[in-house]
Amino acid sequence: MSEKQIHLPTPDGDLDAWVFQPDGEGTWPAVILHTDIRGVRPVFIEKGRQLAAQGYVVLLPNLYYRTDRAPVVDAALVPGTDAAKARYAALRASLSPDGLQRDHAALLGWLGAHPRVAGEAVGIVGYCLSGAIALHAAADYPARIAAVAAFHGGNLANTAAGSPHRRAGAIRARLHFGHAQDDASMPEADIARLGAALDAAGVAHTATRYAAGHGFAVADNPAHQADAAARHWQELLGLFETTLKVAA
Repeated sequence: MSEKQIHLPTPDGDLDAWVFQPDGEGTWPAVILHTDIRGVRPVFIEKGRQLAAQGYVVLLPNLYYRTDRAPVVDAALVPGTDAAKARYAALRASLSPDGLQRDHAALLGWLGAHPRVAGEAVGIVGYCLSGAIALHAAADYPARIAAVAAFHGGNLANTAAGSPHRRAGAIRARLHFGHAQDDASMPEADIARLGAALDAAGVAHTATRYAAGHGFAVADNPAHQADAAARHWQELLGLFETTLKVAA
């Protein structure tokens, strides 16, 4: 497996990203790996490596590039403190629907031109806030994005005008959700609203309820749970195996 850091031009500046791919002269399906709110850091670098080892070209972007190069959060920052809340608010503020749409156009364009990427179909996996980002991307680029997974994703189907579930009719990807237990960012009412919207739009989707807290799938999160994380990984690989590898 090989890896390198790149700087990908976008209309808003150079986006720093990491690329992982299997060794050899073959071609492989492409996956965009999005982080939780804390951005690119060793735990997501390792996820990129593990996905590439399964036979994918993996692109791990720093979506906060308008604010800072990765890493964007000091490893010593304590979650729940005023300093952490202020930093996370600043990072969220750097993300806009229009900006993210431009970012995904650049990411998909780069993957489409990569000589080791097989086919046009791309998968996305998101964690925490990037679950919603992944769903919006699937609605923005339905001809390219064939599979989306969101684990402990938040705000996927709330009452806000910009909630991603409202765009279900534009999505053509196969979706999988791993919902956390007692997750304030994705309560039972929102889970039901999401399922109803996807069913009404005829979007293929599955979901798993995990007896684990928000953040269970990320190893450096205090809520990380090894058994749930292992299960999420198998579900993710299963989704990509039956969509991206078939399409390639």
